[in-house]
Amino acid sequence: MPLGLDIVDCHIHPFISSAANTSWFPGVDTPAEFVAEMRRAGITQCCGSVVYLNRVQTFAEVRSMNDEAVEMQRRFPDFFLPGIQVHADFADESCQEIERLVKDNGARWIGELVGYIHGFESYADAGSQQIYALAQELGLPVNVHPYKLDELGLICRNFPKLNLVLAHPTSGKATLIERFEFLEQHANAYLDLSGSGVFRWGALRHGIDRVGPERFLFGSDFPICSPGMLLQGVMFEHLNDTELELVLAGNFRRLTATA
Repeated sequence: MPLGLDIVDCHIHPFISSAANTSWFPGVDTPAEFVAEMRRAGITQCCGSVVYLNRVQTFAEVRSMNDEAVEMQRRFPDFFLPGIQVHADFADESCQEIERLVKDNGARWIGELVGYIHGFESYADAGSQQIYALAQELGLPVNVHPYKLDELGLICRNFPKLNLVLAHPTSGKATLIERFEFLEQHANAYLDLSGSGVFRWGALRHGIDRVGPERFLFGSDFPICSPGMLLQGVMFEHLNDTELELVLAGNFRRLTATA
């Protein structure tokens, strides 16, 4: 489905080992198949973190996830940008890991952080705040799977120069409106369109009318979700060319300085 557009998928979960393959069904079983499917959808470039689907017990597991992301970058250097995985229970080591990947691999994105999977209950504890302080200093966006918006609001206020990217609009009307209200309240908050995507017709148009096109980023959550379907959801909204360019690639490239 090549569209001739610059399309950056900011929310994917690549894998090298089968332990990190989050696909629900067979068909994307190797890194090469992963990339081929994304290119078939028309994706120009993608970014995201490796996720192990278990509670993290040691920092060695976090380091291993990042090593897989680095290996994915080595194999597909023009296509994949590594997202950094961190853990609030290992704040010192996580900060060292951020500095390593920025210096050695040009990483410009943290997350998606999945505390509900990896076993940290808060996005606003002391360890998390140590990580955010470094991310703010280095100008790295942080992508989080949200479940406590009051905590995320505290982060936005405590770190006003940190760009916090919420994952998943979800499909329920009340939750969608809650997400848009959060963006209205916090100028440094963004929403990536992964997961449910633009499932409800007119939702993205409504969100842009409320907070502007600069606050939304295209994402898919591949290989769990279909990048082709989610991309078509964005394309079918009534966006002008400038709005479409910002959502599909421009906002990501601005936030990560990868333009």
